[in-house]
Amino acid sequence: MTGSELDQYQHDGFLMLENFVTSQACDALRARAEQLVRDFDPSGVISIFSTHEQTRTSDDYFLDSGDKVSFFFEEHAFNPDGTLKQNKDQSINKIGHALHDLDPVFYSFSRTRQIEQLVLELGLTAPLLLQSMYIFKQPRIGGEVTCHQDATFLYTEPLRVVGLWFALEDATVENGCLWAIAGGHKFGLRSRFVRAEAGGTRFETIADVNWPEHNLQPLEVGKGTVIVLHPLLPHLSRENRSDKSRHAYTLHVIDASTRYPKENWLQRSAKLPLKGF
Repeated sequence: MTGSELDQYQHDGFLMLENFVTSQACDALRARAEQLVRDFDPSGVISIFSTHEQTRTSDDYFLDSGDKVSFFFEEHAFNPDGTLKQNKDQSINKIGHALHDLDPVFYSFSRTRQIEQLVLELGLTAPLLLQSMYIFKQPRIGGEVTCHQDATFLYTEPLRVVGLWFALEDATVENGCLWAIAGGHKFGLRSRFVRAEAGGTRFETIADVNWPEHNLQPLEVGKGTVIVLHPLLPHLSRENRSDKSRHAYTLHVIDASTRYPKENWLQRSAKLPLKGF
């Protein structure tokens, strides 16, 4: 990054870097994700992703996904009788959360020298790739992601987390692009999403802060852009009611020098420790 880009990131809490990845790399990731969905057999378990009732929908499948390749359906993908309204490949919300370690195509995409250099310039001295998500934002049923901070879900002490959001298609207001509150990362951490002692999950309130959501601005970006997200930045994405999908890939990186609390919802087994680049 240039010095002005780093200054902009520190001022706004986000930065958009156009043409960071090639169109061919985006297409290769999309093709691989679509193949994974085709091969996925949903008969064993149905898990729905929703940010509206997140503690209620935090099933064991979700809590065990930190070191697996797991599939989550859109909230509005089902009929009242439990059958899918449309084909499986048009009903998946996302795939997570260890694609970057367990799938060779995602492994290669996530571990380029360019990405490593970016996170180093952002201040991570010993970067570890923590989690990845492939997000489909399906046409007509793509669900809303409510306003949140990444640090609520991925917390370290001290807080040293970088979020990378790769646009694999053009992301616009029409098909559910990101929205962010510029400078909102300066408000501090609002809450943490942690594992509850009796099982499941709960939200732990840190500060009763009302974000000025009237200051949200759309982050419309072209295919191949990466949006760098500060872990405390309040951001969201609205429902996709258009006929266009909005595929994106997200990667979160932490620093090995930090403590990763055992109460964080996302955990890994000893069989798949965190790796760097």
